[in-house]
Amino acid sequence: MMHADVKQNMTHTILIADDEPNMLLSLEFLMQREGYNVILARDGQEAMDLIVRDVPDLVLLDVMMPIKTGFDVCFEVRAHKDNVSKTRILMLSARSRDTDVAKGLALGANAYMTKPFSTKDLVTKVQAMLEKRA
Repeated sequence: MMHADVKQNMTHTILIADDEPNMLLSLEFLMQREGYNVILARDGQEAMDLIVRDVPDLVLLDVMMPIKTGFDVCFEVRAHKDNVSKTRILMLSARSRDTDVAKGLALGANAYMTKPFSTKDLVTKVQAMLEKRA
């Protein structure tokens, strides 16, 4: 389902933070195919540095990462004093226990998806989250 507004997506930047190279590559391909600008981070500290530097529209944030977890990053983003704190966060995790989901949302994630997820569901969720922000 290609929208007429795909060009509009070019204004949106998505940071993908995941320490699994295959996941990073497939998410990068998927989001670029949808017309988004993509930035990649391979650990939580790199993700935080890039979020502060580039202030992306949305972060696809893996929970289990080296140096800082997705939970740590989410907490730091929400505690930030400027526009960084408004960055939309979609947490991605193989951890599907209710307590993990609740923790992610309590720390300020806008949404939480458990792996494995369908690419169609992810794209739909990303589009919905970006439309809310516009």
